[in-house]
Amino acid sequence: MSAYSIILDNPSLLSFFAGILGLLVGSFLNVLIYRLPVMMQRGWKQECQEFLELPITEPSPKVFNLCLPASHCPNCDAGIKSYQNIPVFSYLFLKGKCAACQQKISLRYPFVEALTGVASAVVAYQMGGGLETLFALFLTWTLIALSGIDIDHQLLPDNITLPVLWLGLLLNLFGIYTDITSSLIGAMAGYLSLWSIYQLFKLVTGKEGMGYGDFKLLALLGAWLGWQYLVIIVLLSSLVGAIIGISMMIILGRDKNIPIPFGPYLAIAGWIALIWGDAINAAYLTSIGL
Repeated sequence: MSAYSIILDNPSLLSFFAGILGLLVGSFLNVLIYRLPVMMQRGWKQECQEFLELPITEPSPKVFNLCLPASHCPNCDAGIKSYQNIPVFSYLFLKGKCAACQQKISLRYPFVEALTGVASAVVAYQMGGGLETLFALFLTWTLIALSGIDIDHQLLPDNITLPVLWLGLLLNLFGIYTDITSSLIGAMAGYLSLWSIYQLFKLVTGKEGMGYGDFKLLALLGAWLGWQYLVIIVLLSSLVGAIIGISMMIILGRDKNIPIPFGPYLAIAGWIALIWGDAINAAYLTSIGL
């Protein structure tokens, strides 16, 4: 029996290696969460300058993408060496400080890495070594990236949500997670349900309760999982959002008028539905006698 087969047949080993992969991916997600919005803002600025026929101002640095410039300390610009960039462990080894200037490193970096590692391990352990696990890992990483960007900028970028939505529809052409009919209805119902709530809330209060990115994220989850999970996702996300929102107001004294991004709550609920949705649905149907 090959080592590959041994890993696939052993949930604990599979979970371990998926967790290691998740730590590495989490390091990249930190880059994506920070740099993608900056890249988008620069693109929007240049498009506005072109439209208004204004002089094009060159960004500094000129090359800024997901690969360049290389990782460096935002405080002193010292380059980060490879051994200082090991997920989680380098943060602990450096005691949470830059090796060059001793400026504190945000706890967010190891948190995202650890979260991605743990979530990846759970996906592998629960779903096994099949093709659906590979794509479930990709969806998990996508949801973490979207959550980080939404927390920072209250933005769910179309260049992430829309391709991943279409990928969900493509996968379900082959019945990876659900049938294509459920997938199509899930995408449409996911978008239109939140869009309808948005329009009703705006009509009653004159305020915007959420953004269009939230509609697309729920459509994405509907495309991957099917319409049958939308109620679970909406209820769970509302519950998690209410608990966290109330806690922030009570503990941190957060102003209730400050908008709270809804994307992370949808992402958490969608991930729970991905892993335990069948069990939750079965328990709910049993509780109502069906």
